[in-house]
Amino acid sequence: MNKIEHVGIAVKNLGKSVPLYELLLNASCYKTEIVASEQVNTAFFKTGENKIELLEATSDDSSIARFLERKGEGIHHIAFAVDNILEEMERLKANGFTLLNDTPKKGADNKMVCFVHPKDANGVLIELCQEIKWV
Repeated sequence: MNKIEHVGIAVKNLGKSVPLYELLLNASCYKTEIVASEQVNTAFFKTGENKIELLEATSDDSSIARFLERKGEGIHHIAFAVDNILEEMERLKANGFTLLNDTPKKGADNKMVCFVHPKDANGVLIELCQEIKWV
């Protein structure tokens, strides 16, 4: 794993949260994106080398909706940039980590992603992110 790619924060309402984070971070939201496969609407911020992703559920049965129901708004996951997501997934599986998906899937912000179950990371949901290279 190379570096923290972003921190994901679950929010109830992007319409209210985006202006709040723009003020808090003194930075504009540079991108919003719906990730239909995850039933989530996202908003991204960048301050220096750091990125924050806000996540709003688009369905009551999405994982973000369930997270908000159980825990309320707050940090949802920490994402790490990797050079080769397939190799990293194999390394983690070989070391006994439980992956939430068997193959990488398209995520937000031009990334292929895979999640590590929080039970194997002291309660923290870990996301692996690999930039999609367009040829």
